[in-house]
Amino acid sequence: MGDPKGFLTTPRVLPARRPVSVRIMDWKEVYEPQSFQEIQKQAGRCMDCGIPFCHQGCPLGNLIPEWNDLIFRGDTVDAIARLHATNNFPEFTGRLCPAPCETACVVAINTDAVTIKQVELRTIEEAFGAGKVIPLPPDRLSGKTIAVIGSGPAGLAAAQQLTRAGHTVAVYERAEKIGGLMRYGIPEFKMEKSILDRRLHQMQEEGTRFRAGVDVGTEITGQQLRSRYDAVILAVGATQWRELPVPGRELTGIYQAMEYLPWGNKQALSDASAAQINVAGKNVVILGGGDTGADCLGTAIRQGAKSVTQLEIMPMPTNERPTSQPWPMYPMIFRVSSAHEELDNRIFAVSTRKFLGNQDGSVRALEIIETQLIDGIFKEISGTEREIPADFVFLALGFTGPEQSPLLAQLEIELDQRGTIKRDENYQTTSDSVFVCGDAGRGQSLIVWAIAEGRSAAAAVDRFLMGHTQLPDPVEPTARPMMV
Repeated sequence: MGDPKGFLTTPRVLPARRPVSVRIMDWKEVYEPQSFQEIQKQAGRCMDCGIPFCHQGCPLGNLIPEWNDLIFRGDTVDAIARLHATNNFPEFTGRLCPAPCETACVVAINTDAVTIKQVELRTIEEAFGAGKVIPLPPDRLSGKTIAVIGSGPAGLAAAQQLTRAGHTVAVYERAEKIGGLMRYGIPEFKMEKSILDRRLHQMQEEGTRFRAGVDVGTEITGQQLRSRYDAVILAVGATQWRELPVPGRELTGIYQAMEYLPWGNKQALSDASAAQINVAGKNVVILGGGDTGADCLGTAIRQGAKSVTQLEIMPMPTNERPTSQPWPMYPMIFRVSSAHEELDNRIFAVSTRKFLGNQDGSVRALEIIETQLIDGIFKEISGTEREIPADFVFLALGFTGPEQSPLLAQLEIELDQRGTIKRDENYQTTSDSVFVCGDAGRGQSLIVWAIAEGRSAAAAVDRFLMGHTQLPDPVEPTARPMMV
């Protein structure tokens, strides 16, 4: 415990965001650095609670009170060692995780939670700045080879763990660069890609091999994978996006969010080919009120959209915890992201009835209607129909499971009733020596669950190949996430 009275005497302070008028003119991260002295004070708010419920909120099992105490005392070396003991990529989670640990914080029962996420982020950034994040290659090689299909957080976590265990690991990615949705789905203003690249450099130095631009299942078949590798890990994510089958869906100008966001990232990185979907001077409507919708909002603002409206079928959440979601559960409350701080034009409790088009086949508007949620069913309110002008529409409605790629058929992979890849308690699929982790096996979830599953799958594969393992196994595959 750092400061015995810290949670009583020190208020919660988050890092300042750059002024809206400044940050919307570029693509850099929105947060300003917080002084280390301020972070120490915030870490000192971690109380001697006896049972740290933040552990229950964190799928990775992060040793939160321990590294809070170490940061308070200025011991950054031991703090990063504690943090890396459970989390391969705290620089990712410190930026992208919604922090279910904080809503489970004991201090949060009746006051503001400890700023766990920010202490985590500053701990890893201090370590990178001091040159303490170094490659950790294995002492000896096992002679075993493993293919990891997919380079998102689950695949990268599994690859790093198995490489350090002495196996030869190749990570395959169909996109032109490694990183999965962290590179192509997360906007630059939430995480600059240099953050990803520096961690990939460490992994390369450790011995992990990256094979970008390879469409596994087409350029390399499942049979070829089996012949080349002793084990295969599927970390392909749940990239099958949810559709909206309403009249007018075929009109041009209507895109899935993940058709739009990669172009925004390319524009942010000054890619000359990044003008294919550009909403400058246009009316934009975003369907979906989650993080992906907010990412589309921030991207459209930086591209110079004329107007942006975000629609959500659910009613507007309250500012207080619902009684059905008591502490330490993750509550569905009204939240304002950095993008909503820049422009908040959300409309709640509405449903899209149809898209309206111009004579040239392009979208010009949406017809929406207000809804009521009654006994779990959305009921339309007659007489509330209206139109919203739209030159572009982005569907941010979530994902239903992994894509039905040729690879799954080639490897004879079975799916479960939810459409995700079927697996047992050892992360093994219905196909011998083929494993699955992350969203492909559990469904759309959080980055912390992806990393935790990657670490657990690595332990399972190591045990499968060697008969035993010393790799940590943070989660059970049957455990369900606190939020999705």
